[in-house]
Amino acid sequence: MIWTRHDVGEAAAIERAVVGFAEANCYIVGCERTGLGALVDPGTDDADELQAIVERVETLGLTIRSIVNTHGHPDHFAGNDALREALGAEVLIHELDALKLTDPDRNASRLFGREAYVSPPDRLLSEGETIEVGGVSLLVVHTPGHSVGGIALVGDGFVFTGDTLFAGAVGRTDLPCASEGDAIAWEVLLESIREKLFALPDETVVLPGHGPATTVGRERRENTYVR
Repeated sequence: MIWTRHDVGEAAAIERAVVGFAEANCYIVGCERTGLGALVDPGTDDADELQAIVERVETLGLTIRSIVNTHGHPDHFAGNDALREALGAEVLIHELDALKLTDPDRNASRLFGREAYVSPPDRLLSEGETIEVGGVSLLVVHTPGHSVGGIALVGDGFVFTGDTLFAGAVGRTDLPCASEGDAIAWEVLLESIREKLFALPDETVVLPGHGPATTVGRERRENTYVR
């Protein structure tokens, strides 16, 4: 497994590895001052990849307190149970996506010939909360459209966007439980991007759920799905 480091600020150390059947990005976020850390989207149930994540955490000398799912699809939560046990961390997800962790009909896994589920979360998140990782603060921003309980995590100079916004692309909106009620998921997704993610400074580093990093400014100028 190859880890890529993202230098995004003085306090935060962020490393990324591509994991799982859907080649999703799993992130380790560490506070270099306190040695505390969090995992974002450990979307693999492969034993070798899970062991590699644990070993990388140990190499970095971090104590992982939180495992955060940006949304409730298995390519972002498949490693929850194994890593919760191995690292002694709590699992966090937005309140509107919590049921997806335990229900294959809600989390779309059956559409791809799988039946994925994990244990319920330890803590439910909502808009405006802050996840503290030592000296690193991650603001929870609700970004529905790809998933009704999708979130972004905004730090100092960076944002984890899950499957809402990618480099040159956006998340799909044809999966179950993408939006609430009669809302059209595609319009909800675009509103999440334009009103919340594009409100961040241009230089903000975008760390998406799949693919390479980008910036808010680049996506505002060049992302044809949103322009």
